[in-house]
Amino acid sequence: MNDKERHPAAPRPAVADLIGERTRAEIFALVLTSGPVSRTALADRLGLSPSTVTRLLAPLVEARHLRETTSKATGPGRPRRLLHVNTERHVVVGIKIAPTHVAAVLTDMAAQVLARAERAIPDSSPATALAASAGLAEELLRNVPGTSAGVLGVGVGVSGHVDSSAGVCRYSALLDWHKVDVAGPLSAATGLPVVVNNDVNTLVVAERWFGQGRDVDSFAVVTIGSGIGCGLLLDGSLFAGASGMAGELGHLPMDPDGPRCSCGRRGCLEALACSDAILARMRRAGVTGVESIDAAATLARGPDSPPALAARAAFAAAGDALGRGLAGLCNLLNLEKIIVAGEGAAAHDLFGPAMTNALERHAFSEAARDCAVQIDPVTDDLWARGAASLVIKETVSAPLS
Repeated sequence: MNDKERHPAAPRPAVADLIGERTRAEIFALVLTSGPVSRTALADRLGLSPSTVTRLLAPLVEARHLRETTSKATGPGRPRRLLHVNTERHVVVGIKIAPTHVAAVLTDMAAQVLARAERAIPDSSPATALAASAGLAEELLRNVPGTSAGVLGVGVGVSGHVDSSAGVCRYSALLDWHKVDVAGPLSAATGLPVVVNNDVNTLVVAERWFGQGRDVDSFAVVTIGSGIGCGLLLDGSLFAGASGMAGELGHLPMDPDGPRCSCGRRGCLEALACSDAILARMRRAGVTGVESIDAAATLARGPDSPPALAARAAFAAAGDALGRGLAGLCNLLNLEKIIVAGEGAAAHDLFGPAMTNALERHAFSEAARDCAVQIDPVTDDLWARGAASLVIKETVSAPLS
């Protein structure tokens, strides 16, 4: 069976044509994120007449991208008709490429996970990582019944500087990638459209539509773990900068005499606050035999001892550096919210107090008080779900506002 037979529907262009008008995309996005919702509520939210909403909805409902149900009346009057996204109409593959493994999910049109798969990789070379990505996509589509209904495409999240319009990772220090075409080879291998973006930007989309960013128009997602990442939503729009490099908070210069960073420079925030930085600080304090950040956290939470005290000090030092970095974000952008995410967020009890103290100490005027800081430990599922959200967003030409 060839690729076209295995993936008979290539609906993405058809869907894009169908809701090519911006207002129709806004309607779709609003139903996706706030549904079920009535036609009257849509008209009120968008400032449109009911007749205009009905006209724009017609092709979406006829093509079964949206569906209507009737709710039971709770008082006098007729039952309301409510609009929902038809989550069973299409499926999406979302992929997160990490230095040691590739994780993938298959989702419906609401980015709800239908299936997941993961594959360890012996190295992070482009050929290895992209072959694993293609293999996982094929595995998910082959093993989940009903995917013949239509595959929208594949979303991929990778660390570093990503040119999403070209589908190219220009530079990733964590992966040691330089000008790697991600979309081309992966699309050729799967026969599907591919959307690529910085991995933290994928989380911004997921948090905006489905998570802790639904109630604010300007927020940052800051991820901590093997690196320090940042994605920005400003005034309702994903902000990528002039060439897709915005949000490189991890490479903010903090200490010119500090430890060397993965990018080759000294004293970046990432070199002071990532998982490896915590372990390195413990080793400099004489702690041996602790090889993972989870083991370091367990030690730090244990009974008092010189190694435990050294571990707590290492987490606190990382928290202090991170708090100073967050203060910089608040001072520059006056954000409403910062979502601290990533696998390292699970150790918030260890670095959080120092982070909060440094944020409040270095934030200008009331910038820290204006900004709510929330913790959201992220699994590989959420990273990959964010990548799937990118495909949904691109397909419906939907704004994030």
